[in-house]
Amino acid sequence: MKNSPQNTPQKSSHTLFGILCHTFGHSYLVSRKVTNHINEYKCSHCGKEVTDTFTGTIEPLTHKTKMQNSSLAAFFQKKSKRRLTA
Repeated sequence: MKNSPQNTPQKSSHTLFGILCHTFGHSYLVSRKVTNHINEYKCSHCGKEVTDTFTGTIEPLTHKTKMQNSSLAAFFQKKSKRRLTA
């Protein structure tokens, strides 16, 4: 007897805005300024989050990159304060 594949319904993770963004491109807005050159962005339609990298490209914002950006922002703020007082 052959094993038949399970016919379970799959939920579509695509919303109408997600499909539109995939077709026409995202409408990113700056959600957080990390440094003068690195920002975090969020799509105003579908909510996708991305960030700048050191090489100038954009990559998806994961938990790891969010933590890296937080550390970088704290370091940048300390450095900026030290530069102003010196």
